[in-house]
Amino acid sequence: MRSLVFFPAFVVAAAIVIYGCSSAQGNQAPPPPPALPVLQLDPASTTTYTEFSASLEGKTNVEIRPQVSGYLSKIYVEEGAYVAAGQPLFKIDDRPYGEQVNNAQANVLAAKAGLEKAQIEVNRLQPLVENKVVSDVQLKAAQAEYEAAKASVKQAEAAGNNAGINLGYTLVKAPVSGYIGRIPFKTGALVGKGEAQPLTVLSDVKEVYAYFSMSEKDFLEFTSQSTGKTITDKIKGMPAVELQLADKSVYPSKGKIELMEGQFDKNMGTIQFRAIFPNTEGLLRTGSTGKILIPEASGNTLAVPQQSTYEVQDKVYVYILGDSNKVMSQPIAISGQTTAYYLVNKGLQPGQKIVYAGMDRLHDGAVIQPQVLPADSIRKAMPL
Repeated sequence: MRSLVFFPAFVVAAAIVIYGCSSAQGNQAPPPPPALPVLQLDPASTTTYTEFSASLEGKTNVEIRPQVSGYLSKIYVEEGAYVAAGQPLFKIDDRPYGEQVNNAQANVLAAKAGLEKAQIEVNRLQPLVENKVVSDVQLKAAQAEYEAAKASVKQAEAAGNNAGINLGYTLVKAPVSGYIGRIPFKTGALVGKGEAQPLTVLSDVKEVYAYFSMSEKDFLEFTSQSTGKTITDKIKGMPAVELQLADKSVYPSKGKIELMEGQFDKNMGTIQFRAIFPNTEGLLRTGSTGKILIPEASGNTLAVPQQSTYEVQDKVYVYILGDSNKVMSQPIAISGQTTAYYLVNKGLQPGQKIVYAGMDRLHDGAVIQPQVLPADSIRKAMPL
C-alpha cells in the first residue's frame, strides 16, 4: 500500500509562483544595445599653446629715495594711488635747510663786499704805480687780493646754490607717472640717504613687461621652427602671445616678444625673454605672475574631445566603432592639447568613428546603436 505525502498549501503556492517567474524570464527578449553618440574624425587646423611661467614688471619701476636727511613732515599720497610726473609725494622738514640757504646768501653778500673792497684797492694803487709813487709790488699784491676775492664770491655762490638744491630736495616729487607702492614710513619718521627701504616704489604700468625663461631644449625648438636667418629676425617674426593670469583667465590684449638675453644662465640652464603688453586700464601690476602662451598653428590634425577619452595606467584610450557596430578600445598618442581637445598623431585615422560619450558602460566587443553627431556642431559648442 503506497503512502501519500502531503505538502502544506503555502509551499505549493510558492512553488507555483517560482515556476511562473522562471518561465517568464526564459521567454523575455534581451535588452537592445545602448544608443550612444559617436563622432567621425576629420582633419582640422588647430592652434596649440606652449606655456612659460612669467613674472610681471611695470615698464618703469622707480625707487623713491630721499636726497637729504630729516623728519618726514607730510605725506601727500596714498598707497596704490596714481600720480602724474612732477606731483608732490613727500615733504621733509625744510627748516634746517632754509637756514642753510639764508647763511649761504649772507656769505655771498660778504664775499661780494670783499671783492668790492679789493677792487677799490687796485683802483687806488694803479695811478700811484703809473706815477712811480709806490712800487708795483703793492699793486700786484692788491690784484692778487682781488682775484682771491672774486674766487670767494664764486665759492659762496656755489655753496648758496647747493643749499638751494638741498632745500628743493625736501619736497619729493614723482619723477614719472605711475602707481604708488607701499609706503613703509609714517609722518614724523626720520629718513635719509642711508635707509635700506625707499620711501616708496613708483611703477609706470601703462605698458607691462612679462619676463619668462626657456630651457635649452625649448630654445633650440624655437630657433628651428621660427622663420628668419638671425635670432633677431626670428623674434620679430614670432606671432603675438597671450598672457594667462593667476585665476586662469586670459588677458584681453595680446603682447609681443621683443627682447632676449645674450647668453644662458649657467646655473639654471635657461635663457630669458621679455614680452610687452599694453595696460591702459591698469589691470596688470608689478609683482604679479602668470603664464606666457605662445601659439603654434597645426594643419591636418586629428582633434579628439578630451571627454571622449579615458585613462588606464597613464595611457589614453578611445572606443572605436567597428563592423557590426561593435566597439574596441584603442590607445592613442597625444602630440598636444587645447582647452577641450587632444591632438592625436598616432593610433587613429581620418574617417574613423569614436564613441563620444558613455564610455563607462562599454567593454571591448560591446554592440551599440551609433548616433552620429555632426562634427561642426561639436566644434561650435567646443571650439578648437
